[in-house]
Amino acid sequence: MTRERISTGKLGEDIAAEHLAGVGYDILERNFRCPLGEIDIVARDHETLVFVEVRSRRTDNYGSPLESVGFAKQKKISIVAAYYLNRHGLQQIKARFDVVAVKMSPSRPGVELIRDAFDLIS
Repeated sequence: MTRERISTGKLGEDIAAEHLAGVGYDILERNFRCPLGEIDIVARDHETLVFVEVRSRRTDNYGSPLESVGFAKQKKISIVAAYYLNRHGLQQIKARFDVVAVKMSPSRPGVELIRDAFDLIS
């Protein structure tokens, strides 16, 4: 991964976390890592645990940020979320998957929050 891509991803995650906090989410963890993969943000939205995938783009040359969260990525996030729930003894808690799309712009980034973007894939 290039330095520019890493920088774009980090900045996008910072913008997403700030946006989520601004709409009332409580950020519990950022960049949760386990042997199975990573989840960008774990947050609480009232009584619901939310696993958030952040997608950032500077251009639309490779499609929109949302288009990049396909079936394989959803399955990977689902597996890591199940690991997180098991590890923390939270199997009975209400949970969902959100996606935050950050479109980088020189003047001001655009942020789109898609709540309940996809279902658990087992």
